[in-house]
Amino acid sequence: MKGTVGELGEFGLIRELTSRLTTTPAVRIGPGDDAAVVAAPDRRVVASTDVLLEGRHFRRDWSTAYDVGRKAAAQNLADIAAMGAVPTALLLALVVPGELPVTWPSELMDGLRDECQVAGAAVVGGDVVRGDTIMVSITALGDLRNQEPVTRGGAQPGDLVAVTGWLGWSAAGFAVLSRGFRSPRAFVEAHRRPEPPYHAGPAAAGLGATSMCDVSDGLIADLGHIAEASKVRIDIRSGAIDIPSQMNDIGQAVGVDPMQWVLTGGEDHAIVATFPPDVKLPARWKVIGEVLNPSALPRVTVDGAPWTAQGGWDHFADIES
Repeated sequence: MKGTVGELGEFGLIRELTSRLTTTPAVRIGPGDDAAVVAAPDRRVVASTDVLLEGRHFRRDWSTAYDVGRKAAAQNLADIAAMGAVPTALLLALVVPGELPVTWPSELMDGLRDECQVAGAAVVGGDVVRGDTIMVSITALGDLRNQEPVTRGGAQPGDLVAVTGWLGWSAAGFAVLSRGFRSPRAFVEAHRRPEPPYHAGPAAAGLGATSMCDVSDGLIADLGHIAEASKVRIDIRSGAIDIPSQMNDIGQAVGVDPMQWVLTGGEDHAIVATFPPDVKLPARWKVIGEVLNPSALPRVTVDGAPWTAQGGWDHFADIES
């Protein structure tokens, strides 16, 4: 569609965006009313929200609108899965400048829709507002399906720490893009469009996970959330984490130890969880550490020692390190 958002108008833009959507059996009333209605068979709704701001969380010269849509949906739906729930629905609040071409929000919606389909959810509504910069705000909903939610506060000394999904790929892709390159493509794409293991969250709950979190701020930071909530210490075994040869090559080229990306990179939206030591884990889970009694050491250690390098995402820090 040609033209700008301002030329199309609010309601024309809404019609354009909603025309691109699909639905699921959980959606009883979708876009078009004052509010959507989504089935909640469990009678409990898991909810999460997040904001992406242009220039802070994405750049249009690095990512297409479709990429931003996939990423915005993924990081919210991953939060639902990390509670042990099944994603069901997503709501979009979108702020865009009037001069923005209509193709941009249209392609954004395509990305949201397609990522929702991967997770088994659907976009069910939202709002659009004119503003000076692009802001994408997402609210995701999920269903526990009669499981208890898996929080960050249940880890026990003796538990195993295991992860499924990519670690450090997004950070390596960010490093590549920051230096003006577009390859290796797999790592650049991991930054543009993370691939959370959605089904692993509910499966982990079924396996008896004692705590769980998606890796959005960095492995050490997110395990720190679990350790603090559970009042334990967690030790990561670096030798248990495989680093792809191409990531080593990127690290050598830019002068960064790739273990830094793995431990502090974030935005891969892998799922990390703790399990009782007698649980037999499927092959998709990699045991990378253990839960210990609290001590004078930091909440999270690597090979028994503090990790001294900077890293992890903090929205109010000056830079992402």
